[in-house]
Amino acid sequence: MTEGTGPTITGLHHLSFTVTNLEDSLDWYKRVFRAEQVDYKFNHLFRERTGYGILLVVPESGLVIGLHTNTGNQHEGFLEARTGLDHVSFQVRTRADLESWMTWLDDLGIEHTPIRDEKEPFVYSTVVFRDPDNIPLEFVAVG
Repeated sequence: MTEGTGPTITGLHHLSFTVTNLEDSLDWYKRVFRAEQVDYKFNHLFRERTGYGILLVVPESGLVIGLHTNTGNQHEGFLEARTGLDHVSFQVRTRADLESWMTWLDDLGIEHTPIRDEKEPFVYSTVVFRDPDNIPLEFVAVG
């Protein structure tokens, strides 16, 4: 392959999180994202004996969210200062969409930041909130 002709990414298919309490997380992600649970339990790849996952699909976008439980989980909360995931950001169209998400999160009783407007390294606005395991999630509107 030559420069500029390499493989490309066509989109984001799914996110997977290992959680401390599968039922609580399933309920939370279903409520927040209005996600639908897929009627299928799958083994945790390369850890088939110690864990499994459940899939949720967000109907509007087709995004798949996998929630995993594993016997090796020590039930510690997420900390973005450790090596690994820092946060996940979901893009929305406009700042008005961020305001709608804030209202939705308020209706669900989920704490979040106010809208933060930034100009560097590009113009964007963001709202940050956390899942039951303390994983930071955000909505971002660019432009």
